[in-house]
Amino acid sequence: MLDTLRQIPLFAQLLDDQLQWVAEHTREVRLAPGELLFSEGDTVKYFHILLTGEVQVTKRIGGLETILTTHHDGAFTGEVPLLTGTPHIATARALRQSHLLRMEEKDFRKMLSACPPVMSTILSALAQRVQTTESLVQQREKMVALGTLAAGLAHELNNPAAAANRAAEQLRATFQTLQALSWQLNELHLSPAQRQYLANLQQQVVKQAATPPQLDALEQSDREEEITDWLDRQGVADGWQLASTFVRAGLDIEMLEDCADHVPADALGTVLAWLEATLTIQGLSEEIEHGTRRISVLVKAVKEYSYMDQAPLQEIDIHEGLESTLIILGHKLKQGIVVTREYDRSLPRICAYGSELNQVWTNLLDNAIDALNGQGEIRVHTSRENDHILVEIADNGPGIPVEIQHRIFEPFFTTKDVGKGTGLGLDISYRIIRRHHGDIRVISIPGDTRFQIRLPIDIEQK
Repeated sequence: MLDTLRQIPLFAQLLDDQLQWVAEHTREVRLAPGELLFSEGDTVKYFHILLTGEVQVTKRIGGLETILTTHHDGAFTGEVPLLTGTPHIATARALRQSHLLRMEEKDFRKMLSACPPVMSTILSALAQRVQTTESLVQQREKMVALGTLAAGLAHELNNPAAAANRAAEQLRATFQTLQALSWQLNELHLSPAQRQYLANLQQQVVKQAATPPQLDALEQSDREEEITDWLDRQGVADGWQLASTFVRAGLDIEMLEDCADHVPADALGTVLAWLEATLTIQGLSEEIEHGTRRISVLVKAVKEYSYMDQAPLQEIDIHEGLESTLIILGHKLKQGIVVTREYDRSLPRICAYGSELNQVWTNLLDNAIDALNGQGEIRVHTSRENDHILVEIADNGPGIPVEIQHRIFEPFFTTKDVGKGTGLGLDISYRIIRRHHGDIRVISIPGDTRFQIRLPIDIEQK
């Protein structure tokens, strides 16, 4: 099976142990010609990799079955609904005898976190498939949202996943080092009192490392040099390698001298190396925790962002949608764009089509980001106007020329360069707001462009 997996482009960059993990977390599925793999609207349970065969993906649009794509050897499917939390948006059927691998959702998510090359390939394919399907007018709203989601995930998930993966690799090596050093400590025949001292010291430094001192680069360097000199005087080999970890954890000369007073001189180097390995493991564990926590935040944002095709109307907090959209677009906001939030948190929840409003926020925020060209301010304001909620998304970019302001909500009208805009974003936003019996308008002069959206608090009365 490993040789077969190596031939699949999705797994081309994986190591043998990663391929073995994939083999252990997938099972083989065989389809006869005409047999269904999944149907449109089904709850998503699996990610599939096509080893051999041919699988056609179709969607019913306007009463007609429309072919979206045909998968051949080495292709994969199921990533779109798995990443967006939606049911299958199409139907897949074998055209001829087909042999596939099936992976459960939980293992698919583990694979994304542990294998950055696989994640990059899947998200790139996701974006490409979204762009292809976007040409279907009946699905354009959803596809635009998925395209933004794919781009946001590709950027936002890659960093914490890669960092957690690197930390996990280093953690394995450091555990082996700590184990070896623990054996060396056992062979030193320390007294019970000395062993108790080391146990207490280990707890103390771990606790102290949880709240490390805030040092600038110069202070860090000075303290490292001071500890390195002290270690050299004690005859501790490679003291410079220990010093950096000790300083970051808040250890000082006084603590090290106290340690030297409690253990034999010939054991000091081993004891300090053991302490350093302990602190390194704690630091790597925190890196992994931080990375996985960030991934969890992103997954939560995606779930809040893309609750598409659920109940027709839901009670939503307008701020949750704005925040989840800002998280999804976070990779575009790191270049020098400041987001100022002016939220009226006393606003009531409203009945709305949540996923559609998130698409409006995405279109407007994405346009504001493009207008600023990497530098400027976006202001997101919410307030109440009688029986309506006002959401205002403003930027201090160059503005929209007066002569085209009356055209910006027209279908396919765009001021962006060829290939950089479909001309559908504001048209889609306009129709979504009108569907909510709301109003969207623009006020723009150089340095101050404001899109104002007014939504009824009680849409059902409308």
